[in-house]
Amino acid sequence: MKQVWCRSMSAAVIGALAIIGAGTASHAGAAGDYRSRPPQDEIIYFLLPDRFENGDPGNDRGGLSGDRLHTGYDPTHKGFYHGGDLKGLLSRLDYIQSLGATAIWLGPIYKNKPVQGPPGEESAGYHGYWITDFTAVDPHFGTAADMRALVDAVHARGMKLYLDIIVNHTADVIRYRECPDNQCPYRSLADYPYTRRGGVDGAPINAGFAGHGPEAQTAANFARLTRPDYAYTPFIPAGEEHVKVPDWLNDPIYYHNRGNSTFEGESVTLGDFSGLDDLMTENPRVLRGFIDIFGGWIDRYGIDGFRIDTARHVNPEFWQAFVPAMRSRAAARGIRNFHIFGEVATGDVASLAEHTRVDRLPAVLDFGFAEAVHDTVAGDAGTDELARIFSADSLYQGGADAALQLPTFVSNHDAGRFAMFAATRQPGASGAELLQRTRLAYAMLLTLRGVPVIYSGDEQGFIGHGGDQAARQDMFASQVASYNDQPLLGTQATTATSSFNTDHPLYRLIAQLAQLRRSQPALLHGPQLVRYAGKSAGLFAVSRIDAATGREILVAFNTSTHAVDARVLVNSSSLRFSALYGSCAARADAPGSYRVRLAPLDFAVCAAVAAP
Repeated sequence: MKQVWCRSMSAAVIGALAIIGAGTASHAGAAGDYRSRPPQDEIIYFLLPDRFENGDPGNDRGGLSGDRLHTGYDPTHKGFYHGGDLKGLLSRLDYIQSLGATAIWLGPIYKNKPVQGPPGEESAGYHGYWITDFTAVDPHFGTAADMRALVDAVHARGMKLYLDIIVNHTADVIRYRECPDNQCPYRSLADYPYTRRGGVDGAPINAGFAGHGPEAQTAANFARLTRPDYAYTPFIPAGEEHVKVPDWLNDPIYYHNRGNSTFEGESVTLGDFSGLDDLMTENPRVLRGFIDIFGGWIDRYGIDGFRIDTARHVNPEFWQAFVPAMRSRAAARGIRNFHIFGEVATGDVASLAEHTRVDRLPAVLDFGFAEAVHDTVAGDAGTDELARIFSADSLYQGGADAALQLPTFVSNHDAGRFAMFAATRQPGASGAELLQRTRLAYAMLLTLRGVPVIYSGDEQGFIGHGGDQAARQDMFASQVASYNDQPLLGTQATTATSSFNTDHPLYRLIAQLAQLRRSQPALLHGPQLVRYAGKSAGLFAVSRIDAATGREILVAFNTSTHAVDARVLVNSSSLRFSALYGSCAARADAPGSYRVRLAPLDFAVCAAVAAP
């Protein structure tokens, strides 16, 4: 594969990109000007610190003693801490920057409940989403000083650091007396109103409380909510009365206490997410508290952006106030392009767009893009599915310009990796074919509209047996048997050895395309026009336009296992072309018509050349 991609570029282009690569730090933005880059000009690398690199074995157990059920540490089990930390990440910044990333999205690093779950089903908070202390770094990952050193080192390279934040829930601490096993079904507003204890026939409580609709989200109204036992009887187990920080988070009155969400109807925002304590974000005290908490992270460290976990499970009014507060806090620190994007885990574009219009989130993770790439490149769906995704960009608040700020991805730590989807949908495919499909997916990610997000390990050929824990392999030498038993794409290695190989064919391809993207304003933030799509697997083509010069770059992909030969529409002024990647015809066949020839599962990037 190495020879294939090297032959795909002209000597002139390779030379130009070599110059870019030699000056990676300066191209990404010197320390003094990296904040001038708008969000759409970034290339993001996402990682879970526990699974990236172990820089300090002394913190593997988080300062705790005992077995894994007390410390959370068991490097042989995919559901426990493995030892990765902030010092390890700091030691690998060269690796990330050489890949072409300009920003790092760091999985949650706040102090977590080490272990939770019923007997026999325990797992650890290695992923960071079971927070007890929202103000401190989890000791498994290091210290505040380690965090300071990491941020300073990232910024010194002209890169940005984004934090993963959570406001929807905390760790599972609150219990309900009616269901000691904590498997409590959701109890609705109608059957269990706030003004009766334990159901409509219960004793009157919370007199005068008007609920938590938009008009009722006032301090005066919530002052009337004094008892939390309207649906269940919540309590804090002995010894955990003050485990959460800040301390106000320990009061059950600030939680919904209605049992586990069914992920439908009102329970989407009012139910516990798989037992996690669901915060009553409608309460102005909770809103004010989280503005203070996450504003504090901006103040202390100069963070450049937030990815918001479980954003769809929080009431819109919270985001309508929280987002401008965070932007204002960032602006006060001189952070002019603070990037905020929410997790709305659906491929339905209308639902995604709704959260930019109603919640007023500046951007959301583009699950629609991921689903379309899975269907067309991992699967065999028609390329018109990609066209439909992009034609809906007008639905987002701000339209097509706003869509440029949507973080796009093909793999993540919840649903799984692209290579896994390809292996599942192409059960007879060879390793070589899976590698080709993964290359094509990353070509789309790095040339189409949006902000590319690279999930750590994809560049090393990680596949995985599924989502969630199965997709969270270690980058450092793993001791997990179910990770190490699987061969990787493009290499004979497994995860049993350290996976920071800069000669891996996927690493080299991604680095090459990242450099190409950063060298071409049209690919970074230019408008996108779909030029060709079909009802079956095959050709998909778009033009990216340099808004400053009008120069056109045609990007064409072949999602089928057969060669394609077709003419596509281009601007009538685009008569001569040069190849930025792959094989490109030197001239248009006629004004407005350009011939594209692509091998199976291949792509090309062709740039219009101004007439001499």
